[in-house]
Amino acid sequence: RRGVFGPLQPIAALGERKAEAEAERERLADAPDEIDAKRRALLSQLTEAESLRKAAADRLQEAENRQSELDKAATGAIQFLAEARETRVRAEERLTAADERRLEVEARIQETLNTPPHLVIRHTGLEADSPMPEMAEMERQLDRLKIERERLGAVNLRAEEEQKELSDRLEAIVSEREDIIEAIRKLRQAIQSLNREGRERLLAAFEVVNGHFQRLFSHLFGGGTAELQLIESDDPLEAGLEILARPPGKKPQTMTLLSGGEQALTAMSLIFAVFLTNPAPICVLDEVDAPLDDHNVERFCNLMDEMA
Repeated sequence: RRGVFGPLQPIAALGERKAEAEAERERLADAPDEIDAKRRALLSQLTEAESLRKAAADRLQEAENRQSELDKAATGAIQFLAEARETRVRAEERLTAADERRLEVEARIQETLNTPPHLVIRHTGLEADSPMPEMAEMERQLDRLKIERERLGAVNLRAEEEQKELSDRLEAIVSEREDIIEAIRKLRQAIQSLNREGRERLLAAFEVVNGHFQRLFSHLFGGGTAELQLIESDDPLEAGLEILARPPGKKPQTMTLLSGGEQALTAMSLIFAVFLTNPAPICVLDEVDAPLDDHNVERFCNLMDEMA
């Protein structure tokens, strides 16, 4: 149909396009506010994410510092133990030298006085294992022995000189013996301190490994529980290690009663628990999936993906 000035359909189409343009203009009029609101929300999320990143970085730095301190402490403990061992060796060498000097003195006493050394000690009124008397007391005994010797007459012209030499030698040996006893006492204290620190560090590491082991066991088995126990001794440094495992649907039992696949999964749980406690740059696993069925192999592969 045509109008006076031409077809009516283009005019109607223009009217519709105008209406659509008006509607679009009104919709776009509200767009800047929506965009601004979204921008503010994104900025807020970005700020929060940055705060979380900084907090995580701080915690990471703190953990690294703590690890460095623990490494230094371990190095110091090892060095102290080496020094203690060296001190013990020196003390043993001095003790051996003192024994050799004692034997030499005893031989000289036997040669000079023609009397066994234990009889010489008996004449002094001392027991073989008794502590040495005070120097003043020894001097009084020496004076008494000199008087008795004079009463006996001139038997040996060098007896007094030899007796003085032996007294000096004996005094030196007693002094060295006291030094050795003190060194042994300090060495025992050092060993006790090292053992105490070793127990504390072992128990701390054991708790961490046990926590990782329990979590990994449940993850690999899809449930169940397990734990590590120190057995056979109250001293952690002398205790043995036992694994109690309860796979899903079974009673708690030792590792030797588990099936081959269960033993393999339990062993991998312990290996990875130690690895998580003290990570190494590389870990080589040789045919660990051999005793596993397809389902457990899939769980093992998933765990490897998570740890990687």
